[in-house]
Amino acid sequence: MVGDDAAILEAAAVLHDVGYAPNVVRTGFHPLDGALYLRSIEAPERLVHLVAHHSCAVREAQLRGLADQLAEFVDEESPIRDALWMCDLTTTPDGEPTSFQSRVEEIKQRYGPDDLVTAFIDAAAPDLSAAIDRTTARLREQVQPM
Repeated sequence: MVGDDAAILEAAAVLHDVGYAPNVVRTGFHPLDGALYLRSIEAPERLVHLVAHHSCAVREAQLRGLADQLAEFVDEESPIRDALWMCDLTTTPDGEPTSFQSRVEEIKQRYGPDDLVTAFIDAAAPDLSAAIDRTTARLREQVQPM
């Protein structure tokens, strides 16, 4: 489905949470911290931007007051971006397959009802679901061309 972009998608899927690493944390917002770190080690620009905007990060950045900092990175709004979001939101923290709804519930349960992350996932769910739907449709087209 992703053709020549397979390597960048794989790299972004592997590295999207690098901003959680204690030695990488700068702002406390892992998509931004990961992007800042990757940029500092001269990772490919597209990879940096994909990590910055993974899983509708702009919504959480707004809640955290970090939207201006995140805005220095481009959200490419592409099939690769959508596929990255799908990879993140259809696997458990342990890497096991799960449904989007189960993943959302797991996040909300882990953070609790009053956490900013819970507010984020509620706000971002329609965008995340739409990206998953678009990716699923693209995958189906690969199997059964229209």
